[in-house]
Amino acid sequence: MQLKVLLPFQIFAEKSSVSRIVAETREGSFGLLPHRLDCVAALVPGILIFETEAEGEVCVAVDQGVLVKTGLDVVVSVRNAVGGTDLGQLREKVEAEFLTLDEREQNVRSVTTKLESGLIRRLAEFQHE
Repeated sequence: MQLKVLLPFQIFAEKSSVSRIVAETREGSFGLLPHRLDCVAALVPGILIFETEAEGEVCVAVDQGVLVKTGLDVVVSVRNAVGGTDLGQLREKVEAEFLTLDEREQNVRSVTTKLESGLIRRLAEFQHE
């Protein structure tokens, strides 16, 4: 199979000769083999595992997203991904990377809320004039 992992602004990984893929959904983990029927799945934050003959088993921590399998092509589109082979190191990377993102998202939400409240206040003042 051909696997492509996409992030919002870049291609995270593009692998060929993938023999199997394991992904996580709300219903649990499921596996993909080359001759499985085409499918679409909503992914939850978790570990995406794929195996190639050259690299062996590779783990990628992914945020929520979508997996689409058509023929031998598998495309995974997620908000964020971190790769590695050792699950211990992968966990440390995920904690550092994803926690930083959570802090950024909170900051962005705070700024957005301030902008919205300022806009509403100005519209209210404009309406009263």
